[in-house]
Amino acid sequence: MQVIHTVWPYLALMLLAAGLFPALERRYGWKLFSVLPPIVLTYLLVTALAVTGLWQVNAEIKAAQSTLVSQAVPALLFLLMINCDLRAIWRLGPRVLGVFVCTTISLFVAFIATFLIYRQWLRGDDWHPLAALAGSWVGGSANMIAVKQAIGMSDAHLAMSLLTDAIGYSMWVVVLFSVARLAPAFNRWTRAKSSADIPLAPTKVSAPITYEGVLLWLGMALAVSALAGWLATMLPVTGMLGSTTWTILLATACGLLVAHTPLARFPGASTISSAMLISVVAVLASQSNFHGIAAAPLYLLCGVTILAIHGLVLIGFAKLFRFDLYLCGISSLAHIGGVAATPILAASYSAALVPVGILLALLGYILGTGFGLVVASIMSSLALP
Repeated sequence: MQVIHTVWPYLALMLLAAGLFPALERRYGWKLFSVLPPIVLTYLLVTALAVTGLWQVNAEIKAAQSTLVSQAVPALLFLLMINCDLRAIWRLGPRVLGVFVCTTISLFVAFIATFLIYRQWLRGDDWHPLAALAGSWVGGSANMIAVKQAIGMSDAHLAMSLLTDAIGYSMWVVVLFSVARLAPAFNRWTRAKSSADIPLAPTKVSAPITYEGVLLWLGMALAVSALAGWLATMLPVTGMLGSTTWTILLATACGLLVAHTPLARFPGASTISSAMLISVVAVLASQSNFHGIAAAPLYLLCGVTILAIHGLVLIGFAKLFRFDLYLCGISSLAHIGGVAATPILAASYSAALVPVGILLALLGYILGTGFGLVVASIMSSLALP
């Protein structure tokens, strides 16, 4: 039953769907959201509506979907970078940054090893969800979407990435909270000192959001997206570096530059990027269906395997370089959980570690897209036809 035939009712429905589950989570805080985050529920809801045929997939709506995604993803990445202060991250010191690098390496090893283990079942482009997941498990959902766009991943595969991300992340959070009591024994085994007394300046407090801040950031983000797209047409194209990939990388670089100017003091970038992210996911879901959902168990198994290998390799690095359990746990969740969950885990370890968790998660946002593209390039070269 197709009741929507034009763009504006379609856009209104997408925005309503995007705001529904975040509003329910904020109002009621149901336990459901700890297993399936609002972004996943939004994807599933809009996909279900698409399957029912609530809107007509005509040329007008297809054009709107294509334009929204191609322009919003670079704008979104630009806004995400505004809170990434590279100078503050650098001041964390070699020990903390060393843990972060080792965590990134352990995830790289885990993704490639997992792909090789299950390669015979991941033929053709069935490795795409793992590449997108790699972007998310170093950065966040925005990096996942960026990798999806860059490698031309199908919308059906996006559902696999989102479900594996949500369920794998939920399991890993439980593990990291549970092992906290093992910290003294772990630190004796690695001969490491506790990181709970790391001296760091407190993170800055966000100012109230104003309407001019919203307009400034939204206008600037869309302008950067358009500029990056224009510049991308002038850059060389290779197998993995197409026009879309260049646009994403240029927008990310612009965000990092603006983050170190007085413009970064205007509030609103974080709020707009959160709203834009879940709206983009809703639009992507509106183009998909449940075809291929039967492959979900395979990707969930891949997710569990990745986490297991990552944990074992990171423990090996901890023994080799004398890292303590707190820093390992915070760095791991900074990659896999992002900036929302990491401070909570850090606070449960020690209040002094909260700024560490935030800064490492922000560093993950910077590197996530690049990491996912590197993993995609390797998987593409190793994939079976």
